[in-house]
Amino acid sequence: MILALDTTSEFGSIALVEQGAAVEEVLLHAPDGFGHVLYDYIRRLLDRHHLGVQDMDCFAAANGPGSFTGVRIGLAAVQGLAEATGKRVAAVSNLQALAYFGSAVLRATVLDARRGEVYGAIYDRDLNPRAPEVVMKFPDWIKTLPPVGIEIISANPELFAPFTPPGIPMITAPRALASAIAQIAWKRHIAGETADPAAVDANYVRRSDAELLWKE
Repeated sequence: MILALDTTSEFGSIALVEQGAAVEEVLLHAPDGFGHVLYDYIRRLLDRHHLGVQDMDCFAAANGPGSFTGVRIGLAAVQGLAEATGKRVAAVSNLQALAYFGSAVLRATVLDARRGEVYGAIYDRDLNPRAPEVVMKFPDWIKTLPPVGIEIISANPELFAPFTPPGIPMITAPRALASAIAQIAWKRHIAGETADPAAVDANYVRRSDAELLWKE
């Protein structure tokens, strides 16, 4: 049994997966952040299925890219739950979770990074990375993609469709990513590839505004 969280944007989600099958996924909305509401959402989800945190085999969280505060909240939650129950953790990139919803041999995943930029990556059908995660302008990123055998996956395709060359399929992913994160975590769990909770870290891709301003 896997409990997975995504708190990397104001539209988050939580999910339960058992033996690789989705039990329930809940779309959440917390424009003021998840810090004060997340544990109540988790408790209600587990209560509905007559489960406790001790019944989980592994905990998973989206580790970015996304909101810096949101990333930390989700990771801290699963780290705390895993420490308390003696379980392992899987930290999953949002970009890899988006690739779960594709069907092509190569899957280019993209997230709005604001400031006129995107987070982008390429995965294969087994969700293995084929290009590093980057942050750059969308037209520049498009130029790095292979010309054939690839599709673009995004939860907000309307933002990118006007700048996408004809012939590249644009796939719409659901806003809720927690179930996909849990599925990826389940595969890592059965392969023995999960981590000690103290070892997982955030995947920001881009430095925070505070860091950028300090450097300047």
